[in-house]
Amino acid sequence: MRKITLLLLFIFASSATSAQQPKTYSSSEIYHAIQKLNFLGSALYLAAHPDDENTRMISYLSNEVHARTAYLSLTRGDGGQNLIGTELRELLGVIRTEELLAARRIDGGEQMFSRANDFGFSKHPDETLDIWNKDSVMADVVLAIRKFRPDIIINRFDHRSPGTTHGHHTTSAMLSVEAFDLTGNKNVYPEQLQQLDTWQPRRLFFNTSWWFYGSEEKFRNADKGALIEMDLGGYYPVLGKSNGEIAARSRSQHRSQGFGSAATRGSETEYLELLKGDKPENNDLFSGINTTWSRIDGTEEIAKLLKSVEHHFNFKNPAEHIPQLVKAYRLIRKLDDAYWKTVKTKEIKEIIQACAGLYLEATATDPQATPGSKIKLNIEAINRGNTDMELQSMEILPSGTVKKIAAKLGTNEKNNFELETTIPDAKKYTTPYWLMRKGTLGMYHSKPEFIGLPETPAILTAGFHMVIDGTAIDLQKDIVYKHTDPAKGELYQPFEILPPVTASITNKVNIFANGPKGIPVKVRAVREQVNGTVALEVPEGWSVEPESHPMKTTKKGEEKTIVFRVTPPQNESEGFIKPVVNINGETYNKELVEINYDHIPAQSVLLPSEAKIVRLNIEKAGKSVGYIAGAGDKIPESLRQIGYNVTFLDVNSLSASSLTGYDAVVIGIRAYNISETLYAKQPVLLDYVKEGGTLIVQYNTVGRGMPLDVMAPYALRLSRDRVTDEHAAVKLLSENHPVLNFPNKITVKDFEGWVQERGLYFPDQWAPQYTALLSMHDKGENAKEGSLLVAPYGKGYYIYTGLSFFRELPAGVPGAFKLFANMLSVGKQENGN
Repeated sequence: MRKITLLLLFIFASSATSAQQPKTYSSSEIYHAIQKLNFLGSALYLAAHPDDENTRMISYLSNEVHARTAYLSLTRGDGGQNLIGTELRELLGVIRTEELLAARRIDGGEQMFSRANDFGFSKHPDETLDIWNKDSVMADVVLAIRKFRPDIIINRFDHRSPGTTHGHHTTSAMLSVEAFDLTGNKNVYPEQLQQLDTWQPRRLFFNTSWWFYGSEEKFRNADKGALIEMDLGGYYPVLGKSNGEIAARSRSQHRSQGFGSAATRGSETEYLELLKGDKPENNDLFSGINTTWSRIDGTEEIAKLLKSVEHHFNFKNPAEHIPQLVKAYRLIRKLDDAYWKTVKTKEIKEIIQACAGLYLEATATDPQATPGSKIKLNIEAINRGNTDMELQSMEILPSGTVKKIAAKLGTNEKNNFELETTIPDAKKYTTPYWLMRKGTLGMYHSKPEFIGLPETPAILTAGFHMVIDGTAIDLQKDIVYKHTDPAKGELYQPFEILPPVTASITNKVNIFANGPKGIPVKVRAVREQVNGTVALEVPEGWSVEPESHPMKTTKKGEEKTIVFRVTPPQNESEGFIKPVVNINGETYNKELVEINYDHIPAQSVLLPSEAKIVRLNIEKAGKSVGYIAGAGDKIPESLRQIGYNVTFLDVNSLSASSLTGYDAVVIGIRAYNISETLYAKQPVLLDYVKEGGTLIVQYNTVGRGMPLDVMAPYALRLSRDRVTDEHAAVKLLSENHPVLNFPNKITVKDFEGWVQERGLYFPDQWAPQYTALLSMHDKGENAKEGSLLVAPYGKGYYIYTGLSFFRELPAGVPGAFKLFANMLSVGKQENGN
């Protein structure tokens, strides 16, 4: 029994639907599930990030082959950009995790992760593994294979191409190739074998494409004799969709990355290269692998029952098959094979429930509660078919509340119950498990039992003890919160267990340039009647008044804002301030961040509550800045910190008169990538420069049909040049240029303390009118001089920069603030401003 504990947690948690509306099945979907029930084979797709997965392949394996299919993404995509909001780093990782789960709900796969942190772009696996803990990530890959037990593994990337693509990409393939030979060895990570068995996959493939050959033409002309060619463009009448349509819907869930995809129909060819194992016959990836019930001893009767259900399926009345399914369920429960017993028990219970038309739901009357508090639950149980069934009792776990019901569920009769339970008085909260402790640059922490899971299992669940067609069957549902929106109708969201109070500081970076500053701390009560004190911890050399402040709330959800006066030291200094709430001797120091987007379930994230404070001796010229938003950043808030008046500009309304009075106009990251209107307004912006304004354009990505001759006043060519080492040495190329001298003197010391990277998508060619100010490069590469280009244009200045200010300013990097202030101030010195 001990060896299946971790497996049980993985199987049930990895398929959780994150408080989606309870799933109901059409007859066709039930039939499709029965087809999968009768296939005993597994496939694992493996890559580095959300969006790396080939959704065509995952959908094909799940919906055509009917294999149990999963995607192992080594990271959660924390290091990328966000096209739908301002969340970055850990919060972006939460969004992309949920987007992957949304994708898997569409293509039929499951989702897994390692503990690796997406720290940003990496040029080589050596750099990646210097930051990741190779042994820990390898252990996670081996653990995933031993848990999931795939017969075949498919890598998205080529393990033989270090340095030609993202270092995370190549590393994912290298780890997979190595893990293939380790998972069956009992001497490798033996601690895992206390709860799991060794496992040896049969085959390992590389999912190649024209991209790995450099161009479509090169791929067309390449010898593909050694490759397996597959058509993944099939149509599924049972689902009413082609594989390409399902794959496009799945990939389009990656909204934070702008990967909306058009549906495709008709033949679509994919290629696989066999890396390890025996070559399959007739392009059947599972050929020679027993994927029938006979791969398990003693399953002859199960196979006979379930094949009969599949072959004679009654689409009009699926309940007709309940007796056969229930009998098969009893036989599956007697199997000795713990893995398939667990997997197929879960599958057949869902099918029985669907065939019977059984609807079960447990909803809380409030969306949030605290440990030790009482909550009321509404229970709904409806037998919408004519199967004989009884709800014997309900149990709320882990509180242990039991309600005996012993009620026959008549056909389509409403059965509603109320239940009160007490949440265990333990500090277990609803939050992403990998963020419960602060990780390193390369790795997240996790409890051993959670490693690999896509999200934290629900803390509170409802167990329904049923008797269906004379057989006892236990069904489990997460407790959720349901409410009705006047515009959107019935909505579901996770039921959350939170600490009694949370505290946050709105500005995550606070720049002190001119003496003391008031720092507001927002305290939110999650329960009624909170009475305590609030204090603000500050670094040595800083002072705060008052030392503590009383805080009292009466209502749940009530918020109080307490302002502390913080005084910086005379000299430049930086550190972190942390609010602490004390209630009856218990301290609370977590901040609650709520993420709400329509395409994923609402997320509550508890993070250590802290904010950076920086005593910065900074000068600036000019006061008023116009900002054109791009793909999402927090630079406007950062500029306000140092005294600029920042106004967001509507691209559609840009005109000469609308730009009057601004000392500078700044264009947000990737703005030209996401706004065609911006191109049409470019003459207005360049006229503004010509008349004496300063225009700062931050990085855009190459491609996407960008007409760069319109974007800039003089020719420049964007490239994929980037410097990923945030510690890379910086050389000043034009030390006397105003941008490096006014109003702040910039030296190489101002590039200390940068985070994640230096910059990205630098121009590699430009007209002579531009002056390149900086030179930098990663280890083993040539110097890159396109990170900051300045050109006079008419009476004003045009600046293009690929420096990652969108990361550095929100992180409170002093030198980045000084350099940006100089960019905004260019031209003011000679104008006497």
